[in-house]
Amino acid sequence: MINVELTRFRVVKGTSHLVDEWLAFLNEHMHETLLTLEAEKMYVETIFREVLDGHEYLYWYSIQGEGGQEVEDSTHWIDQKHLAYWEQCIDKTFRPVDLTPEVIMIPKNIRQQME
Repeated sequence: MINVELTRFRVVKGTSHLVDEWLAFLNEHMHETLLTLEAEKMYVETIFREVLDGHEYLYWYSIQGEGGQEVEDSTHWIDQKHLAYWEQCIDKTFRPVDLTPEVIMIPKNIRQQME
């Protein structure tokens, strides 16, 4: 079974420069970042960014298998740095919004590789 998610998180006001740094960090260390996804059974993870009505948001889109390690349980330095940015930049007073997938289009041969 696979889990497809898209969740919106609000960024703490005044931390856009840290979000720039965070996303650049992930892009600059992509090789190491991708290595951490295997333990999470994370097949696809994409971060989107948007400013809407004066608030900045980050969206996480993911396709993940069951039984993967939680990023919070990782001891890998990339994940530790990622979570440190998360703590500084994600607004804990805003309830994350999980969007509901209505149609999931993954070809059978790719889906079989994920299960």
